[in-house]
Amino acid sequence: MKDDKQFEKDSSAADSIADSVDEYLQTLGNEDAREQRYYSQEQPFSADEMTRLVNEERLYELLAQSDAFLNGLSDELRDFDDDY
Repeated sequence: MKDDKQFEKDSSAADSIADSVDEYLQTLGNEDAREQRYYSQEQPFSADEMTRLVNEERLYELLAQSDAFLNGLSDELRDFDDDY
């Protein structure tokens, strides 16, 4: 008798866990639901907050480095095309 009650309790708990897992897996397959879940966690920054957070000097250094890299890469690709 005690085993039957424990089995029913375990079985109902397993059902609710299985339902939760099934629901979660269904939202994983749904791109829109997954995207909505992702973007709902975002916290937008105001323009003032962004100004305080962004180190403009470092940003410009990084942009200059990326420009130099891309220019060098373009030159290499042009040289490659000229060789063939």
